[in-house]
Amino acid sequence: MNPSLKRQLFRTFSQMLNDLDNPKEIEAFLIDFFDEEELEKYIKRMMIAYWLKKGRDKENIKRNLLATSKEISLAEKSLRKNGIKLALKKIEAEEWANVWAEKIRKFGKK
Repeated sequence: MNPSLKRQLFRTFSQMLNDLDNPKEIEAFLIDFFDEEELEKYIKRMMIAYWLKKGRDKENIKRNLLATSKEISLAEKSLRKNGIKLALKKIEAEEWANVWAEKIRKFGKK
């Protein structure tokens, strides 16, 4: 593919993702765009990286996600990439927000 066209198509695709309004729309797109194997592969890759960053040991990841050593190694290498670092920060921020929302909810019930 022509490199200029490739960049243009990538920007269009990225903009389309950005224009999806909420998690339901994003989920609908992902389910329709990827086949089941592809979707599982990419979700698994991200979650392996997330669990590695959280300090889970590799045997635990292998057992729980049915991950191979190769998948873990690829995810481990991806932890150095800026886009993956950014995505993991987003996951952690959401996790943190959910923890505090639950604490506030419990406090409000007292």
